[in-house]
Amino acid sequence: MSTPHEVIVHLYKDWVDTAREVFRGSGHPLEPHLTDDEIAYQYFRLQTETDEAAEDMSQRNRERIEVLERTILENLDSAIIPDIRARTGYTGHQFIFRWVYASGEHIIEEHSEYRIPLQS
Repeated sequence: MSTPHEVIVHLYKDWVDTAREVFRGSGHPLEPHLTDDEIAYQYFRLQTETDEAAEDMSQRNRERIEVLERTILENLDSAIIPDIRARTGYTGHQFIFRWVYASGEHIIEEHSEYRIPLQS
């Protein structure tokens, strides 16, 4: 019998927190009451010509990140945990997955420092 795992994964929230930090770091912090979707819209509005394009990019980004999260959860026991253990030697049972941007997008597992680079 395998030991149950404690898994924490909120990739979209991680992305939103990073977008909020981008605004703060640029000297134009966002209002604290904005929703995650409003923050994403504001982020993509900087990169697009129209409101509609920003809405579309925001929605596609959210869907993309939600697919990543589902993929992690669906493949955790069959592929990801065995790979983490083989590559890092981590033997714990708590896994915290985070979306990060560091010279490109990555998903990291905090305890093992396992890193999954993402291609855009």
